[in-house]
Amino acid sequence: MALGAKLRSYYCDLHVHIGRTSAGQAVKISGSSSLTFAGIAKEAAQRKGMELIGIIDSHAPGVLADIRALLASGEMSEAEGGGIAYQGTTIVLGTEIEIREPGRKECHVLAFLPDLAAMEDFSSWMGKHMRNLNLSSQRLYVPARDLQDEICGRGGILIPAHIFTPHKGLYGCTAERMAELFDLERIAAVELGLSADSEMAGYISELDPLPFLTNSDAHSLGKIGREYNVIEMEKPSFNELKLALARQEGRRVSGNFGLNPRLGKYHRTYCAGCGSIVDEAYATSERCPYCGSQKLVQGVFDRILAIADRGQPLIPAHRPPYHYQVPLEFIPGLGKRKLEALLAAFGTEMRILHAAGEEELAAVAGAELAAHIVKARSGTLELSSGGGGTYGKVVRKDKS
Repeated sequence: MALGAKLRSYYCDLHVHIGRTSAGQAVKISGSSSLTFAGIAKEAAQRKGMELIGIIDSHAPGVLADIRALLASGEMSEAEGGGIAYQGTTIVLGTEIEIREPGRKECHVLAFLPDLAAMEDFSSWMGKHMRNLNLSSQRLYVPARDLQDEICGRGGILIPAHIFTPHKGLYGCTAERMAELFDLERIAAVELGLSADSEMAGYISELDPLPFLTNSDAHSLGKIGREYNVIEMEKPSFNELKLALARQEGRRVSGNFGLNPRLGKYHRTYCAGCGSIVDEAYATSERCPYCGSQKLVQGVFDRILAIADRGQPLIPAHRPPYHYQVPLEFIPGLGKRKLEALLAAFGTEMRILHAAGEEELAAVAGAELAAHIVKARSGTLELSSGGGGTYGKVVRKDKS
């Protein structure tokens, strides 16, 4: 690939689930039925403005059949450099896999394969070690490093998913160090998850060399792009993504756009007994300070501090800025009708969030809502913390 290639910025969300196949077969049980392969591609390209989208669950036989049918019809094509091309968007084919090492709790990882043939081959291998290949995020009964061998041996990339969440995150519940499970030299990147940011991850030194990704983990069309990345590439493709994650030939992740961790539903320690978010001063105690219950779910921030090998976070020079951005769906007063008016005026959600000026927004949706959108860009909306599976919220008393 030419070193002098012209690069530009692309919006990328690399964790979107399949809810159903086109035939109605369930893939992600908790996913929306509108999350078909074709439905995701259309939403990403036409409404969200995502130029590289990672569709998880592409391993499922019914999904592979859908992809082949879309290619045969001419609606989609195989992208040069790997992936599936649809209008101006490229889909990279991925899968989310659950692993469990002896004596440890389970965790999830993402695997992306270069093209349809590689995914079909990988799916065939997975089927020999998995009880139900048709469903999402199923347990794979092989050691973690054997899985790493199979992914990397096919030219794929391995990315541990939502690494800090207490629900099946590698650091959140499985290990204090990633090196206990994997060869770090063959980890392409890590996904922070909705309750963490770059500074929080900076407490763990083994993460210093790795790129960070912020993805939506979407279980419905509307959630696509609630977190995303800006990646510098020549064009959206699997090969270009792989170069960017390796920081080669000028390709790189240049920005992470995500929820303020306080909006994440696992950010703080939570009492399952009384439903309270536990104050930081009591987060390491064994009982809830409000009701005395021992049913505490440790939050992401508190878990990171518990396993940190630094007293202060370090952000390496190669780490891109992490931009706190409140998704449009969180913005008070932005209902369906006003959102449709904004989309009619500006085309995609990315253009609303990045390109439209405050005066332009106000002309369509009013001054107050325009001010909220601008504050959403800069992360200055007032927030309440999430925890225990409940998202934080934008405080509605915020004044423009």
